[in-house]
Amino acid sequence: MQPAFGHPDSPWFTPSIDTVAERIETLVPLFGRRVIFTRFVPPAQPTGSWVQYYERWPFARDPASDWLWQLLPRWADRASVASHRFSKWREVSALLPPTPTLVLCGVSTDCCVLATALAAVDDGAHVRLVADACAAKTPEIHQSAVENLATRAPALAVLSAAEERAFQDHAA
Repeated sequence: MQPAFGHPDSPWFTPSIDTVAERIETLVPLFGRRVIFTRFVPPAQPTGSWVQYYERWPFARDPASDWLWQLLPRWADRASVASHRFSKWREVSALLPPTPTLVLCGVSTDCCVLATALAAVDDGAHVRLVADACAAKTPEIHQSAVENLATRAPALAVLSAAEERAFQDHAA
């Protein structure tokens, strides 16, 4: 939930991010301080395949773009973990108990969300993907990623924000 995906002038702008942010805003209070915001940040010095990646996306490493890598203003006061990797599981898992349940939402469904979900499942975590609190560049790309992730059941469940809120209400 960063300006890199939320600002219309960003090459990585995700058109439905405002709708997703509103849904996420309804979920955050259910988890309080257990919410872990993650941020994609370009590496100081790309290596390997990242060299070519940033040749394609040079704006990302431009110091004038540093503001793109902060959290969106509505969550600026929240703690976050950052990584130059698409998957944030390595950073998040260090903060969780063994075999956790991860409720996952955000952008982009076909990249960071997908990579984090698969890494978490691969590591034995249970994942609840809140599909309507995720987005990609287009609805078709988002839907394709959700359908791909749904095949990882029962380790990964796909549900809506309303279903997650009902689940949390029942669990409380």
